[in-house]
Amino acid sequence: QVQLAESGGGSVQAGGSLKLSCRASGVTFRNYYMAWFRQAPGREREFVARIHWNGGGVLHADSVRGRFTISRDNRLDILRLQMDGLQSEDTAVYYCAAGGTSGKSPGDYAYWGQGTQVTVSS
Repeated sequence: QVQLAESGGGSVQAGGSLKLSCRASGVTFRNYYMAWFRQAPGREREFVARIHWNGGGVLHADSVRGRFTISRDNRLDILRLQMDGLQSEDTAVYYCAAGGTSGKSPGDYAYWGQGTQVTVSS
């Protein structure tokens, strides 16, 4: 059974930093494209960043480029998202996702974590 478990969310003031982690189990992690999405109340789930199975193909959404960094460790089966310069607009539930193809749509990913809340106060 594939499981993705996010951690590292919390509350922070604007300008602060958080580091999210997503631990995978029940899956050969290194075979999958991985991504982070987020969903704010009343809004659709939106793409944040993605990374190819081999650590290449890194892409960040325009709204987070230069502030967030996606990475992965295939030895530990962990996906990470370093978030710096957080803004109130970054407040959302953050989800990690795994899939057989890379993309920016939620439909491109078959497996999802339960999400972790990030709250940024101004």
